[in-house]
Amino acid sequence: MSNETWQGDAVGLVDAFRSGERTPIEELDAVYDAIDASTLNAICFTDRDAARAAARSADVSKPFGGVPIGVKSLNEVAGWPNDHASVPFKDDIGEQTTTNVQRIVDDGGAVLAAQTTSSEFGGVNLTRTVLHGATSNPWNVERTPGGSSGGSAAAVAGGILPIATGGDGGGSIRIPAGFTGLVGLKATFGRIPLGPRTTYGNLTVTTGCLSRSVRDTARWFDVTNGHDPTDPLSLPRVEGWERGLGSHGDELKGARVALAPDWGGATVSPIMWELLEESATGLIGERGLVRVDGSDTHVPRMGGAWSISGMIEIRALLGDRLPDCLDQLTPEMRSGLRSSEGKYGEEGRARIEKRRMDVNEAMAAIFDRDTGVDFVITASNPDVAFDANGPLASSFGGIEAGAANNGRLTFPANLHGNPAISVPAGHLDGLPIGVQIIGRHFSEPLLLDLALSMERSRPWPLVAP
Repeated sequence: MSNETWQGDAVGLVDAFRSGERTPIEELDAVYDAIDASTLNAICFTDRDAARAAARSADVSKPFGGVPIGVKSLNEVAGWPNDHASVPFKDDIGEQTTTNVQRIVDDGGAVLAAQTTSSEFGGVNLTRTVLHGATSNPWNVERTPGGSSGGSAAAVAGGILPIATGGDGGGSIRIPAGFTGLVGLKATFGRIPLGPRTTYGNLTVTTGCLSRSVRDTARWFDVTNGHDPTDPLSLPRVEGWERGLGSHGDELKGARVALAPDWGGATVSPIMWELLEESATGLIGERGLVRVDGSDTHVPRMGGAWSISGMIEIRALLGDRLPDCLDQLTPEMRSGLRSSEGKYGEEGRARIEKRRMDVNEAMAAIFDRDTGVDFVITASNPDVAFDANGPLASSFGGIEAGAANNGRLTFPANLHGNPAISVPAGHLDGLPIGVQIIGRHFSEPLLLDLALSMERSRPWPLVAP
């Protein structure tokens, strides 16, 4: 047994456990050695005694039996820190375990190995906080892995953990997946319950995972999806996503695809888009898709409204800690709270609801079964990963990019509830780039099939070199 962590995917690790090639406790010990040696700052908490006890008794017959996983710090776990990646909550302890985590342990058999870093309150696409510092991208430690699920992405791409939880309320799975060369699926809204004690906020948040392979993601959703009464908006259970991989050729042949480098009003690096378009064109040819040029893919911008309404939830969470705690927050959160104050009255709420209705109507027209397209292909990010410490805005060729640009590429699927997947699509300047494929509600199996085609024809490194 090597003292190195498993460098393959999580499904492969389960197979190794079942064959006796490795054992869960040996793998967990290797994970902790890797955490102790890492300079990525992707891990903010471990409960090693409890994890070792779970690994020793792991049932490897389960889908993720014995697999050590990372849990994003914004997913509450009973007995673990529940700090929201924010100094004012640094001493809070979780009182419950979120449904997605409970299912991956109880039904999946996974071992809770570590808590991963995230951006403060999940608010930006940069994992750098006052509480935990900056998390680095394993492909280049000077760059960010993105956010808010940046610690999960860094740990998985960095070879520390084989898989980890993520959450996506505005791109927080797809953005880090694109920056670090991983698979990141944002499912249809409600696919995995948000409970217990569900709060909805913007009605945009979904949970999922950051993984090294398409089959890992498919298996994750097979385990964790399905309705729970603590989240009345969660969807009925579906099954067989992993089993069905590669079986949707007839459904995909002839499907209409629009390529949209300016999706959501974003500005994408021209050099990067050339590479992504080449990858997309190859996928279209392989699967017998039909490229539809000139289709209307305009979606009204709603980033400002999304931010204002999101700040309401953060303001409520901080409660009477405000305004005294402002100096303890990251600059982005301070600025957001100050700039949004007083903007969510009756008139503001009406404007936001009208804007969201416009987004819904535009998305419905884009994906109309008779006159629209079946899939939109765009970028996961506007450019390669920017500096680990920020600022959020960077530039290529004089064109400003950063938080707003990233959000423009990912927000539409959150606002309308569509599934969207980020798939590794090569490298630029030594850093991964990701292509984003967006489909109609409930089309996740088709997105996974398209991602599988890319994985087979253009395999990607499972971990950073």
